[in-house]
Amino acid sequence: MSEHRFHLPQLTAVSASPAVPQETGLLVSGGRAPDIRWLHEAARGRRLIAVDHGLDACRKAGLRPASLIGDGDSASPLAWEQAKASGIPIHAYPPEKDDTDTQLALTIAHEEGMPAALLTGVFGGRFDHAYSTIFSCAAAPLRCVLADEREALFYLKDGENIAITCHVRPKAISLLPLTPLAEGVTADGVHWPLADATLPQLLPRAVSNVLEPPQDTFRVSLGQGILGVYLVWGDA
Repeated sequence: MSEHRFHLPQLTAVSASPAVPQETGLLVSGGRAPDIRWLHEAARGRRLIAVDHGLDACRKAGLRPASLIGDGDSASPLAWEQAKASGIPIHAYPPEKDDTDTQLALTIAHEEGMPAALLTGVFGGRFDHAYSTIFSCAAAPLRCVLADEREALFYLKDGENIAITCHVRPKAISLLPLTPLAEGVTADGVHWPLADATLPQLLPRAVSNVLEPPQDTFRVSLGQGILGVYLVWGDA
């Protein structure tokens, strides 16, 4: 089975499963804007889609998105008009709609053949927006990774595994069950390892773990369910 590798400025993730998508587009959403230098590195070689207010982060970084998706209720009017004038394709929606802008962006990206997506601009800001994005990405028709320079979230699904080598040592590593139970969870390379553990969603206790010195790599595998592998650097 071939090995998949996924790179961010602060880490490299490896897996024999789709938990580590080899080819990803980049969706820039409207939460906390990523550091400009980090965004430039993350955008290299990836198709860039701006999601509403994420357009402002792209504009500030001097990056031109391949398309723009949203209802225009949070992007600056100037940035939206400049996107129109420059010929950027826009998928415009009314504010009165059922799906969030990020949910629409995930659907459109999948329909356009994007095999997986790195989402940034999803942390910080409103908790309800972050909550919606985290669960929407868990159920999305394409594989997702959420990240900026301060936080990252990978998804494991039934039978998957991941090994993450940290180029910058994280402050904490947490395992977050995103289904009622995440079963058969094994983690090593961390200070508090797990072996075939069951993690209940309503009592998430596998939080604030750390790398076990002198390790810079940790590994997580999952039997059944959906599990978020979360890392945080500094103050999120």
